[in-house]
Amino acid sequence: MKVTLYSTPTCPYCHQAARFLREKGVDFVEYDVSLDKSAANEMVRKSGQMGVPVITIDDQVIIGFDQPRLNQLLKGVKQNGTPSLGIRIIDVTKVAGSEDVHSHGAYVDRVTAGRPGERLGLRHGDIITSINHHAVRNSDELAKIVSTLPRGSSVTVDFIRKSNPRRGETCL
Repeated sequence: MKVTLYSTPTCPYCHQAARFLREKGVDFVEYDVSLDKSAANEMVRKSGQMGVPVITIDDQVIIGFDQPRLNQLLKGVKQNGTPSLGIRIIDVTKVAGSEDVHSHGAYVDRVTAGRPGERLGLRHGDIITSINHHAVRNSDELAKIVSTLPRGSSVTVDFIRKSNPRRGETCL
């Protein structure tokens, strides 16, 4: 099951949707469409809507925070099947004004407390360049790599913080 939340930082329903998914134990990828134009275009293409939140569960599209519809689509689905770092990411090339100029990577926009990303030491503004020694060119590639890892496995993440390379290790 692939769950994606398209959101903006100023949208209260987006925050409610993210909280709901976390409380249900659903791993999801969240895109801030105010910063990520390609994610915004993808959201409009999938939903026909410019408003947020838009949530996709596999090929199903939910417009707005429609809790009954979310419950229906999530019913009977084994939760936490796919590991997650608990971070919101953006392609580094989409972030204007980034202090670190890199041609590839995943920009960390937000880190959820208590999740693997926080244990890795990730912070807002870090740029993830590799995971388990696999180069990360963009946010989609990072999500794909993480989704193939078994729950409970060790993960090593190389990242850049203010031009300084760093490495963190934790378990998913």
